[in-house]
Amino acid sequence: MPISVDKAVIARLKTHGETFEILVDPYLARDYKEGREVEIEEILAAPYVFKDAHKGDKASEHEMEKIFGTSDPYEVAKIILKKGEVQLTQQQRREMLEDKKRQIATIIHRHAVDPRTGYPHPVDRILRAMEEAGVHVDIFRDAEAQVPPIIKSLRRLLPLKIEMKVIAVKIPGDYVGRAYGEVRKFGNIKREEWASDGSWMFLIEIPGGVEEEFYEKLNALTKGNVVTKLVERKGL
Repeated sequence: MPISVDKAVIARLKTHGETFEILVDPYLARDYKEGREVEIEEILAAPYVFKDAHKGDKASEHEMEKIFGTSDPYEVAKIILKKGEVQLTQQQRREMLEDKKRQIATIIHRHAVDPRTGYPHPVDRILRAMEEAGVHVDIFRDAEAQVPPIIKSLRRLLPLKIEMKVIAVKIPGDYVGRAYGEVRKFGNIKREEWASDGSWMFLIEIPGGVEEEFYEKLNALTKGNVVTKLVERKGL
């Protein structure tokens, strides 16, 4: 259900000497700008393009056709969202920034390890280092895409090594049903085969930071009836 007008914020695009505004759900607008699949109808609080949303002054079809090549408000809204700015409140900006920082720190925690110990840094430690390093975080950009330059900035404060691990696993047939889907969430199955007794044997490549979590999940799914062996470490 679309957001109500009184809770919406303005997304604004200035182009060709003109201003165009739409009323949007701030969180869905953020998701859309990140590249996630969100229906434009869900984002808009009203199916109109304005010259001035506060005054309710609508843009004319002639203006939109001339500048955007279409007078369809939904198509124009997509352009405004992609190229324009979303006018967030201070609280919304603060909440979204903290959420994005934690997303990034969690990705780093899962994919990087401390080369001195082989274990990942805790998320809160990574967040503190991000703050100390003064890294720039873009609210409207996908978290994954922001990780590489941030890791580069953090390395002067935290020893970090991007590492992938290849693990051989054997799960007895009795537990394969419950384990199959869960296992695939951790990484890429490189090779698999089935034993005559129904056991599932496979090689999986996972981020180094989730190794302990992976073992814990396997033990929980199989009640400890699992065999694992670390086959390879890959530094990236």
